[in-house]
Formats: sequence, structure tokens, C-alpha cells
Amino acid sequence: MIVKDIIEILEGEVICEGDLNQEIKTACGSDMMSDVLAFVKDQSVLLTGLVNPQVVRTAEMMDMACIVFVRGKVPDKSIIDLAETRGITLIKTRFRMFTACGRLYANGLSGGTKV
Repeated sequence: MIVKDIIEILEGEVICEGDLNQEIKTACGSDMMSDVLAFVKDQSVLLTGLVNPQVVRTAEMMDMACIVFVRGKVPDKSIIDLAETRGITLIKTRFRMFTACGRLYANGLSGGTKV
């Protein structure tokens, strides 16, 4: 799956465009960035309802290519600018976290949590 596929599956809108052809192998859905740092590995996309700069910083630390803001959330300009400088694609979707994760899973994307 690539970023373009995620946009299509989630009926998403691109807020900040990075590499839309980048391969996405796994996903993580969380509003707690400490959990993302502690419990996930090999993540390519982060789904969250949290809109603050820590989301972009966490995604960068975890080498994530894409952040999806669920529930129609829109980050402010400072967050968009930060993602742009890091080459991270930002997408918003109207779907809630559960539905967005389910749609991606149903289309073949898996999670990659540490056991």
C-alpha cells in the first residue's frame, strides 16, 4: 500500500503533501504519543485525533511517512509547517479512529506492535 491508497481508502484530504508514493507497511492509531513511542515499531502511518506539534515530532522519531487526523481534525499552521519541513504527509479524514483503522486493516494494512 502507498500513501495515495490511504487517502483513497479513508476518503481523505491532503493537508501537507510529502511523498504520496511512499510505501506504507503498518499503521498505529493512538492519541497518546507516549504509547506510540513505547509500544510500536516499524510504523509507517499514525492515525490520531491529537493536533499538537508532538504528533509530528513523534512521527519523525518513529520514521513515519504519514499522519492521518481522524474526526475531521485540522492542525494549525505551525504543525503543518513542521510536517512540511520533515517531509511528512498530513491527511484528514471524517472517519473516527475505530472506523479509519478498520478500513485500513480491511484493505490489508497491519499493525506492528512490540510483543
